[in-house]
Amino acid sequence: MTIATVNPTTGELLEQWDPLTAHEVNERIGRAHSAFGAYRLTSFADRAGWLRATADLLESDIDGVARMMTTEMGKTLAAARAETVKCAAACRFFASQAESFLADEEVLGADVGAERAFARYQPLGPVLAVMPWNFPLWQVVRFAAPALMAGNVGLLKHASNVPRTALFLEELFVGAGFPDGVFQTLLITTEQVEPVLRDPRVAAATVTGSTGAGRSVGAIAGSEIKPSVLELGGSDAFVVMPSADLDRAAEVAAVARCQNNGQSCIAAKRFIVHDAVADAFERRFVERMEALRVGDPLEASTDVGPLATERGRVEVEELVADAMAKGATVRCGGARLDGPGWFYPPTVVSGVAPGMRMFAEEVFGPVASVLRAADLDHAIELANAVDFGLGSNAWTDDRAEQERFVRDLQAGAVFVNGMTTSFPQLPFGGIKGSGYGRELAAQGVRSFCNLKTVWLGTGRREADVARSE
Repeated sequence: MTIATVNPTTGELLEQWDPLTAHEVNERIGRAHSAFGAYRLTSFADRAGWLRATADLLESDIDGVARMMTTEMGKTLAAARAETVKCAAACRFFASQAESFLADEEVLGADVGAERAFARYQPLGPVLAVMPWNFPLWQVVRFAAPALMAGNVGLLKHASNVPRTALFLEELFVGAGFPDGVFQTLLITTEQVEPVLRDPRVAAATVTGSTGAGRSVGAIAGSEIKPSVLELGGSDAFVVMPSADLDRAAEVAAVARCQNNGQSCIAAKRFIVHDAVADAFERRFVERMEALRVGDPLEASTDVGPLATERGRVEVEELVADAMAKGATVRCGGARLDGPGWFYPPTVVSGVAPGMRMFAEEVFGPVASVLRAADLDHAIELANAVDFGLGSNAWTDDRAEQERFVRDLQAGAVFVNGMTTSFPQLPFGGIKGSGYGRELAAQGVRSFCNLKTVWLGTGRREADVARSE
């Protein structure tokens, strides 16, 4: 597998690296293992100081970091800047909150026959992070900030098409003062992941990526009895009911579908609209999608840049062609743009139905599937009729309908009258084929910890007798 930076706007090869050798990988795992022995004993104050310094470094060069990401995977410069700012904010959040999230959880000692009893969170060790290219900075920081604050150390296997960002991340944490070996990038191929994860010095794994990647890493981790967190694909439902503000819903729908050039696991992908408002919503939605400007992601006026890889564009084309062949209608877009780069326009496909690949599979590009629902129950049935369960959106001003969506949508998150996104303050993750475990919030900090039960007695026989009486 080639590890290279190829500019998706032009198709130009910019940089290329050879994968690490087995010997080099072994040396880096050894360095991580040694670093953990000392790092786990560092104070929360020290870790917080290094993480705040990480935020400072990001904020000191927002434009440079953003340009690096845009050049490497094609997101708009505005989106890349926002991603950089979000990473800095997450670092500051976990620097300030992790200690309280990991505080000892006390129980009444007398209830368990002890002078004192509590549960304590302790780090596990080196964690292998297998990360994707679509949010090349955020996906890593989302794992690293809480994991490092918990006292773990990180080994990053990033996507093969964002090696410059991968190397930058190691430089970032080292430059912020984290001790040697606490965070390292492994420029390795997919085939090299398994021996790393099976190494007894590696304690756990986390994956953000495709369902296939999650199955593979999860199976290996399970066979080694190592914990894992999997944040995988999504085909999020965006349900619109008659009471919704259709103008606002259509406006948000276009952003939700085309954010990050349509390459986001939590992007709305399946637009399920009540029959009573389907025509009105679809008309507004198509207008919004057609108004988006496709172009050079470095230009401020661009709304949608290229897809990150040539293969990714081919996969989008195949899904659209399959739907059209089976009776769906393309309302806008639907064909690649001429010229260099891997551009694909914002596209709306209506009449999507079971039997079409697009009905069940994730479309990783700016393509929206529109389905019609007869009523509330039908809308929920359609929303849940896929193997994914990451995020979901529901647009309704009816309180009873809102409660139904919150209760019955099978997803790790439900956003009512708003676009699905992630916040450091809220847990993030999915169910079904979208994975298991949670990142962010207190749950994310605790994901790679041993929850150790501690029972402290007096050791004196007379005290034990007194307690038994």
